[in-house]
Amino acid sequence: MEIHFDKILQQAEGYRSEISQFLRDMIAIPSESCQEEKVILRIKTEMEKVGFDKIEIDEMGNIYGSIGHGSHIIAMDAHIDTVGVGNLDNWKVDPYEGFEDDEIIMGRGASDQEGGMASMVYAGKIIKDLHLEADYTLVITGTVQEEDCDGLCWQYIMDNKKIQPEFVVSTEPTSCRIYRGQRGRMEIKVTTSGVSAHGSAPERGDNAIYKMAPILQELEALNHTLRDHDFLGKGTLTVSEIFYTSPSRCAVADGSSISIDRRLTVGETAESAIKEIQDLPAVKAANATVEMYDYERLSYTGFSYPTKAYFPTWLIDEDHVTTKALVDAYRGLFNEEPIVDKWTFSTNGVAIMGRYGVPCIGFGPGAEEEAHAPNEKTWKDHLVKAAAMYAAIPLTYLERLKA
Repeated sequence: MEIHFDKILQQAEGYRSEISQFLRDMIAIPSESCQEEKVILRIKTEMEKVGFDKIEIDEMGNIYGSIGHGSHIIAMDAHIDTVGVGNLDNWKVDPYEGFEDDEIIMGRGASDQEGGMASMVYAGKIIKDLHLEADYTLVITGTVQEEDCDGLCWQYIMDNKKIQPEFVVSTEPTSCRIYRGQRGRMEIKVTTSGVSAHGSAPERGDNAIYKMAPILQELEALNHTLRDHDFLGKGTLTVSEIFYTSPSRCAVADGSSISIDRRLTVGETAESAIKEIQDLPAVKAANATVEMYDYERLSYTGFSYPTKAYFPTWLIDEDHVTTKALVDAYRGLFNEEPIVDKWTFSTNGVAIMGRYGVPCIGFGPGAEEEAHAPNEKTWKDHLVKAAAMYAAIPLTYLERLKA
């Protein structure tokens, strides 16, 4: 089937105002993790409007919209939950009312990542308009709880065989570049124990906070020695939280714990990262406990899917058929070479490819540096380019399979 890239791009440009308005509507609906119901229903309405063949909402609250009935299952994903807005004094506009001019749309979720959803839905419309259906089924997913626990939604999808795609395009923001991997991450807890005593006689107790002090120093040093990778970069760790237990301010602390944000590069695993900390001399001397955090929180539907806070590294080869299919689509649409890079932050790819080995690749409107920031914005040109890409990718993939 000949791919008329010029017609796809022209059709995407024709939907600039509809994509923009749909994104404005989603931004206007507060949708923090576990509170996404209203924005899911708004997405359902838009999918119905543009003519998706099938629409479903699962028990966790994720939405699926399907185009076509072919044998090759291709998925494209956007998480549609957002973080909170933080200090409103840092915003120039109301984060939900947002702002729009000829170039940008501003508001919470504009880049991270309801813009991806807006472009995907209109890619479905473009496919219908131009009769681009072939031997594929395109499934657009709007997934929940990613900001709370990245990949949890796709753990549920894959474990329960809701869809079994040949590959997945993540529409997290990439500045319209092609991203083929990211470092993984873990949330680790280290705990020391002591014995309380009156603060006037600290020698009678065993101070858990003092035990933690050399551990903190050794963790800072460990960060500089972690494994490196020529593409994804170096593994890192940082202490992000510290807690204590004590009978009062006038007592020796009988407990202390810290949280560690651990970023994992190629070759690092949950087991290796835990062991590195367990092997620290100060951890051994304090007989400290090192463990992963658990995640268990009810979705907006009241559904629970507990997991460990481990989000594996993933990387797809630059010569993989999926990578090449996206490069083909980009070249065909925009007559230039794409930039192929990686994310700094984490995405649902930690489950899609990190846990389950399903090829995952990224292309999204908006910029990574806009994520979680006040005055978050995206660009209308990005939305149009992404819609065209998403409409073209299934056909370029099928052509690559024939090559």
